Amino acid sequence: MDLKPGSRLKSSVCDTELVIVKAPSGDVDITCGGAPMADPADAERNGEVAADACGGTALGKRYVDEDGALEVLCTKPGDGSLAVGGTPLSLKEAKPLPASD
Repeated sequence: MDLKPGSRLKSSVCDTELVIVKAPSGDVDITCGGAPMADPADAERNGEVAADACGGTALGKRYVDEDGALEVLCTKPGDGSLAVGGTPLSLKEAKPLPASD
């Protein structure tokens, strides 16, 4: 799937919905709960969350891939965990603010 910043995706196995913040060029295989994500207009609920992909997503949190080329924002939480090409996405940590002495 060719992703662009601002694109929306919806899981086909749980309630998770995302907005793409940053995307690499080319096709990206993004999954939630072990199933491919789709355009919200096309996504129909079919199937169950895979046992090895049931970590869940949290509302308002950003998730990134290993090299930081893909970043997504969770707009609706769900039971499935996110992955790209079989590699789980990790929760993006907030940058610490500089000390003001």
